[in-house]
Amino acid sequence: MAELRRLRYFLAVAEERNFTRAAARLLIAQPALSRQIRELEKEMGVRLLDRTTQYVEPTEAGRLLMERGQALVREADRLWREVRGFATGAKGSLSFGYSASTGYETAPALLERLAETNPGITVDAKLLSTAELLAAVADGTLDAGLLRCPPPTPQLVRTLVRLEPQGVLMHQGHPLAAQSELPAIALAEETILLHPREANPGHYDAITAIFQRAGITPEFRPRRLFDTAHTPVAQGKAVAVVGASTLPGLPADLVWRPLAPAEAIEIHLLTRGNPSRPALAHLLRATAAVAREHGWLRV
Repeated sequence: MAELRRLRYFLAVAEERNFTRAAARLLIAQPALSRQIRELEKEMGVRLLDRTTQYVEPTEAGRLLMERGQALVREADRLWREVRGFATGAKGSLSFGYSASTGYETAPALLERLAETNPGITVDAKLLSTAELLAAVADGTLDAGLLRCPPPTPQLVRTLVRLEPQGVLMHQGHPLAAQSELPAIALAEETILLHPREANPGHYDAITAIFQRAGITPEFRPRRLFDTAHTPVAQGKAVAVVGASTLPGLPADLVWRPLAPAEAIEIHLLTRGNPSRPALAHLLRATAAVAREHGWLRV
């Protein structure tokens, strides 16, 4: 560090061709500047400046140091800025997990905002099952995870990101498709496509509770995970209750009608407590901003 400081002093003198002007530029006393230049020449074993009462001129060795030293100082400045960026969160990395359903719209919106506001943060995003996501956040493999209806877990903090409106997904030729919204009781005779409870107990219970409140017990058909085509629904063999975030990617022959009265499913960001890493704090701020702008916490 001492050598780098002396290099900066030398460059100032070499550029100004004058000790007085260089000292004023560096905000140090001229005798101290002269002493530092002598120390640099002593360490390098070569005269770097020719000095007279009228001028200061770099020697051949000084010109070489001036030429290459400028690039060295610029690179050092860039390196210090990048290293300091880790302290502020301007630089860093995050491991982020998300469930299949949050990957339609919610997770991309959060990660896009983080990239816009903090381009120096790199994110390793993984699509995981509910059980894998919970375990990975709990053991520190993931910094954060996005999940529907996560269970209360002592070592994890749940930050509510979204209350996602729910509706009925059906084939466009279904008799109920003519209605603009649907009460849950209208599905009493329908086969409901729903994942097995073990895939996400919280979400399964939230969906079945909708029908319990309506006083009906429809037939449930297990759905295949990662079936983005909603095959049984497209075939007219079932309907599904899904969130509004699925709408942008729906096949053309499927329609979505909101439930009435309105029903919503909670989506939470899971972390391990108060964020000690600045990059994680930036993610939480980006999450809050996106939720506010999109009105995600209003039903």
